[in-house]
Amino acid sequence: MNTLKDLYIVGAGGFGREVAWMVERINQIKPTWDLKGFIDDDKTIHGTLQDAYPVVGDCDYLMNISHEVWVVCAVGSAKIRKKIIEKLMNCSRVKFATLIDPDVIYSKRVTVGEGSIICAGTIVTVDISIGSHVIINLDCTIGHDDIIQDFVTIYPSVNISGNVFVGECAELGTGMQIIQGKNIGKESIIGAGAVVVRDIPEKCTAVGSPAKPIKFF
Repeated sequence: MNTLKDLYIVGAGGFGREVAWMVERINQIKPTWDLKGFIDDDKTIHGTLQDAYPVVGDCDYLMNISHEVWVVCAVGSAKIRKKIIEKLMNCSRVKFATLIDPDVIYSKRVTVGEGSIICAGTIVTVDISIGSHVIINLDCTIGHDDIIQDFVTIYPSVNISGNVFVGECAELGTGMQIIQGKNIGKESIIGAGAVVVRDIPEKCTAVGSPAKPIKFF
């Protein structure tokens, strides 16, 4: 009897293909997922193969499936990911998979919401809350007592010290760092390589070392 769960990855781009590789790595440790393919709004790639997995259609394809399926969204843009998930939430047959690479080091005192993705090489220590539909990319460190709200995107090699709050839909650029006890406002974008040494307000782009807002939206 096949006990594998049917899984689709939303987003057939580079990160989506990395998530497909993660699924393969998870299945090597414990067979869990039957990866059916990718979902993507780009109709020009429908019917093609991406790393041997088919691009089967757009989100409407999932909405029309008559049986229960599992989905994870591998779209890096936090706001776009939120819109996709809110649409899929209207279908009771769609469930959201939480994927944690076998290489991730994390304690039992970490909570992770549904639909989140944590990539290889990442260390998540103790007493940490990670929301739903969060992406934590390769080689990140998440320190004690951090709160990462829903739909946050953390790009590769980000270092977050302890007691940090990251608001919903924030995006933390590759290689940036946050010192202990700081807050990142919701929907803010922190540039690659930035160093956050003071709180960052909501809905801005901040860059530099030390990081300073350069644009509000």
